[in-house]
Amino acid sequence: MPLNIPGILAPFHLLKNPRLVIPHVTVKDIRQIDFLALRNAGYRGAVFDKDNCLTIPYKDTLVPQLEDAWRECREAFGEENIIIVSNSAGTKFDAGGIQAESVSFHLSVPVLRHDTLKPGYSCIASIRTYFSSLRVPIPDDELVVVGDRIFTDVIMANRMRTGFASSASDASARAKIGGPLAIWTDGVWQKESMVMRWAEERLVDLVRKWARDGETSSVDTNIFVRELPLPEPRKTGSALTKMLNVMKWR
Repeated sequence: MPLNIPGILAPFHLLKNPRLVIPHVTVKDIRQIDFLALRNAGYRGAVFDKDNCLTIPYKDTLVPQLEDAWRECREAFGEENIIIVSNSAGTKFDAGGIQAESVSFHLSVPVLRHDTLKPGYSCIASIRTYFSSLRVPIPDDELVVVGDRIFTDVIMANRMRTGFASSASDASARAKIGGPLAIWTDGVWQKESMVMRWAEERLVDLVRKWARDGETSSVDTNIFVRELPLPEPRKTGSALTKMLNVMKWR
């Protein structure tokens, strides 16, 4: 993994604005996201992280358990309105863009090509350039940003806020946020950087307590979250059950 200078500098920005680490929605993984509800609320595009969000780290294929949710996401937004923004695939460290091509092939959506790692402002500019170039451009406040890391994905989403959020009590969640909806997936498919993840979780808890009456407290985003699907029951019976079944038919 290359040295992420924008990620290293991000904590210094928190001294000025600690709320940058607070996600609007927290889920275990993308199966909990109601993409149709997001679409009905006016969100038209999505930015996804790759590793431990959609794929196993350093793999290019979708986690099998996410197939239904990923298909629902692509149907809700349209494949060209979804991009993968990774700090590996599509960066200047991805020689020849080979990994970006592989990820795009396996996930059926574009991978953003960018030189600056998340949550850098140049990376944000590249995201805005992509969505503004679409046949029907998508502004920041109609985007959702989904990722498993606070210091990259969530901070990047919150940096994209315009500051023109509505304070009206009857305003929609999208109007109150005034920028992309930051969705944090706090589950992991494969353990990676666990000490840093623990530190990020503690920081989010601390800032949430400090900002209990802050700007995000009045935004109800529960309509975008659903329960995780129940695991399928095992179909294999016990050895005793199998033996009794055999004796039954003798």
